[in-house]
Amino acid sequence: MLARTRERNGKVKVEAMSEQWLSFLDQLGAVAGEEGGVRFDPPERELRAALTGDILCELSCRQGLIAVAGADAAIFLQGQFTSDVRQVTPERSQLSAWCNPQGRMLACFRLFRRGDSYYLRLPLEQVEPVLKRLRLFVLRARVTLTDASETSIPSGLVGPSAVSLLQETLGMAPDQVDAVIQKTDLTVIRAPGTPPRFELYGGAEAMTGLWTQLAPRVAFAGAEPWRLLDILAGIPNIYPATTEAFVPQMVNLQLLGGVSFRKGCYTGQEVVARTQHLGKLKRRMYRAHVDSAIPPKAGDMLFSPQADGGQPAGTIVDACRHPDGGYEILAVVVIDYAGNGTVMVDGEQGAKLEFAPLPYALKGVEI
Repeated sequence: MLARTRERNGKVKVEAMSEQWLSFLDQLGAVAGEEGGVRFDPPERELRAALTGDILCELSCRQGLIAVAGADAAIFLQGQFTSDVRQVTPERSQLSAWCNPQGRMLACFRLFRRGDSYYLRLPLEQVEPVLKRLRLFVLRARVTLTDASETSIPSGLVGPSAVSLLQETLGMAPDQVDAVIQKTDLTVIRAPGTPPRFELYGGAEAMTGLWTQLAPRVAFAGAEPWRLLDILAGIPNIYPATTEAFVPQMVNLQLLGGVSFRKGCYTGQEVVARTQHLGKLKRRMYRAHVDSAIPPKAGDMLFSPQADGGQPAGTIVDACRHPDGGYEILAVVVIDYAGNGTVMVDGEQGAKLEFAPLPYALKGVEI
């Protein structure tokens, strides 16, 4: 049977998805993919389809949700997260992060509202540790935090016809990045990237109905193509291997609307604000391609001949195979090495990174 996986203390725990959703995926011909996900076609075919056609990605095998509700939910989240939670409405979402007191990110996620609840969408293996740690800060606040991964299924729609497909099936589509539309039991969010991308959330019945309507016009895929598109769009994810590794500016989160410098205090705010006001960073996130014999992964160290004493030149944030060969990666790299040196994976004899432009401007960043 198809199943999701969560990583707990280095071990993979298998958990069944919604029985209704699993049954539906089985009917569509989904098979178990790598790392506990699902797929509908060979991996390379799915990845290529993400770059050339209209696809609908099953994301619940890789992405989870934390629901935050209660009379004090907005106040509580405002004091924890890097973004201005007051700007999150049923019509507007945002990227955000949760930091430790040293300003290092514990999690990076999309924050949105549906009804009276806020939702954090983040990698599935991060749901349990973030939920457990975040609950420690609730104290007497009238707030409840729950794992909503089983009840709200995430999917991703992308392609040249994605806008028209949503308009035909739902009557409308979000017209700007981070914009949201709500339709009964469905939430649709415009995600960054080209061609147009949309995050879809809903219960099993609503999501089954939407997939059935879209079936004649799209190809089905697992979560790996969505990961590739996140990388190409320069969108960071934080995994267990990179928890507490970066301050938000290192992964360009301030350029993606995920950091507010006017909202006031939150955990780690002093460090994040000081980093911004000083105006300089030693490291920042780049996009690159690498033809490596060993698959790169989040948390892997990078190397440079210019580094003193064999110190790491950077850290991989995310990585995914490219259908034309090699791997697309996001990596936080020492700026001097990225601009004027050589950066490699797998040690000093490893494959060299070929840097590529990010799709957003580095405005206001002295790096």
